[in-house]
Amino acid sequence: MSAPISNLPALKGEGNLALYLREIRKFPILEPNEEFMLAKAWRGQGDLDAAHKLVTSHLRLVAKIAMGYRGYGLPLADLIAEGNVGMMQAVKRFDPDRGFRLATYAMWWIRAAIQEYVLHSWSLVKIGTTAAQKKLFFNLRRIKGEMKAIDEGDLSPEQVQQIAKRLDVAEDEVITMNRRLSGSDQSLNAPVRADGEGDSEWQDWLVDENDSQETRFGANEEMKRRQRLLNQAMAGLNGREREIIEARRLEDEPATLEDLSQRFGISRERVRQIEVRAFEKLQKNMKLAAEKEGLLSLSTAQGHEAKVAKQSVQQKSG
Repeated sequence: MSAPISNLPALKGEGNLALYLREIRKFPILEPNEEFMLAKAWRGQGDLDAAHKLVTSHLRLVAKIAMGYRGYGLPLADLIAEGNVGMMQAVKRFDPDRGFRLATYAMWWIRAAIQEYVLHSWSLVKIGTTAAQKKLFFNLRRIKGEMKAIDEGDLSPEQVQQIAKRLDVAEDEVITMNRRLSGSDQSLNAPVRADGEGDSEWQDWLVDENDSQETRFGANEEMKRRQRLLNQAMAGLNGREREIIEARRLEDEPATLEDLSQRFGISRERVRQIEVRAFEKLQKNMKLAAEKEGLLSLSTAQGHEAKVAKQSVQQKSG
């Protein structure tokens, strides 16, 4: 639809609004039958002149809708331009045989285009990503105005409950959106001091809550050590002992004694005995391996074999 796009009048700055409105009033409002025939010509034959008349005859509707979004601090010229894009999308998809007027159909497309622009332009931080958030973003100020709660900061619990019920959204979403709309974006690169003196920026005061590189490296080395000790300790168990230990002690969902008794063809009591004996053997092997490498003293080792064995096998399984 290149012809309608290139030939549409454009608003150049807020000061030229009256001139723009006078210009778009020159395009006549279509009678129902004329609108129907133009829509058929565009839809059936790709008539660009017909599409152009359909778009220009509704520019006043676009301007009226766009003016309703002036409270978001965005240039009216951009709002109207985005609304015109929505209008063209409406004309492109309009089916006159469905029995309703183009204006009724186009209002949704115009609002959708403007709202999408507002959401992407209003804040540096992504906002209004869900249907509930969009509903809040475009209705919260109006409802607060009706409740005379525009400049009261945080809403009272009663107000939050009333708004949430009215818009059918969660109360915590009302609180979060109200705080977002009440504030403004601040750059982390802004100087801490208002007079601009000094080199300190707000980002310099952010605390990284993640572990340091040294801590992560140490934890990784510790896990490798446990893995090595485990491999040495597990080598001292026979196949059945190893399977029972892993199934009973080291799985997220441990196997039952009944399951293992059926797998190995032995009684549940025998499975339990093998489990106890194998775990004691594993603890002993872990202690001996640690002492052999000089990693733990005898007294320290005795308190850690079971914990180290379990954590190591879980890491191996993962």
